[in-house]
Amino acid sequence: MSVAEVLDRALEGERISEADAADLLRSRDLVAVGRAANELRNRRSEPGVVTFIVDRNLNYSNICYTDCAFCAFYRRPGDAREGYVLPRAVIFKKIEETLALGGTAILMQGGHNPDLGLDWYEDLFRSIKARYPIHLHALSPSEIQHVARKARLTPSETLGRLRDAGLDSLPGGGAEVLVDRVRKIISPKKTTSGEWLSIMRSAHRLGMSTTATMMWGHVETLDERVEHLRLIRELQDELHGFRAFISWTYQPDNTALAPQVSWNPTSFDYLLMQAVTRIYLDNVDHIQSSWVTQGTKIGQVALGFGADDMGSIMIEENVVSAAGTTYRATTEDFVHYIRNAGFRPRQRDTLYRTVREYAAA
Repeated sequence: MSVAEVLDRALEGERISEADAADLLRSRDLVAVGRAANELRNRRSEPGVVTFIVDRNLNYSNICYTDCAFCAFYRRPGDAREGYVLPRAVIFKKIEETLALGGTAILMQGGHNPDLGLDWYEDLFRSIKARYPIHLHALSPSEIQHVARKARLTPSETLGRLRDAGLDSLPGGGAEVLVDRVRKIISPKKTTSGEWLSIMRSAHRLGMSTTATMMWGHVETLDERVEHLRLIRELQDELHGFRAFISWTYQPDNTALAPQVSWNPTSFDYLLMQAVTRIYLDNVDHIQSSWVTQGTKIGQVALGFGADDMGSIMIEENVVSAAGTTYRATTEDFVHYIRNAGFRPRQRDTLYRTVREYAAA
């Protein structure tokens, strides 16, 4: 089937198949695919409006034993020179700074630290909630699995206890590419594809909202990226717990995986992947552009290729920065970027509720 036929079917409301998605990616027809993705974005989200959030990536620890080949951030257990666990007072100070800047949430992730158990997280979350009116978007499925194993509980039991302690929602980190062939190369000690999906299913059944992600541009094939999207769409059909999808490209600097990677996705590749994602994931409300890895210019362009959200201003970001890619922005910067791209900015919270409206340019 031709690209035009696939896009016509999508625009008529028909669900495209995995083969269709692969054909669109192979076509390299960025203009036509992007135009269709933008039209579908406008039908699902408010046309002319782009949302963003003010929050902070708070990495409570960098100690991790999983040795993921793509990660430049982690330090092995026992690394007394560079390994850390943030003291409670430092975490509180970071939250206070976030609130002072108009922030509404903190994204807390920190790897698989063998010294931190369920009680540590429960106590931390309760302490935060007792002090601050902030949304806790924390702990990826792989971290949940790590905590559950240490506590000798099921992931669902662990999620229930963490939710009761103050955990509000889960980020989609640790998904990478949900194909076990790929995971055995880049993150063999972490969750399998089935485990990641199962933990997300448990969170959704507990009424917890989550995001879904994909980190691509390394050892996966084009068809494996499509398989990742298929698994996300199927779980979304089942429980509709993913509120947004975010994909970004692998950042190779300072990582052990770099010698095994033979290509570096271009901005063209990124925009085409995002546009196909918007078309294929017909049951996910929001698609977020990845300005943190692509830079603000491509982050702006992505708003015309299916994205309705620019994500976070990133008051603090450590993981991507460790791999050599560092972009920073303020709320004022985001308002400027969104207006310059031809949209009206709207600050949202984690659950996409309006925090502040801004006028158009």
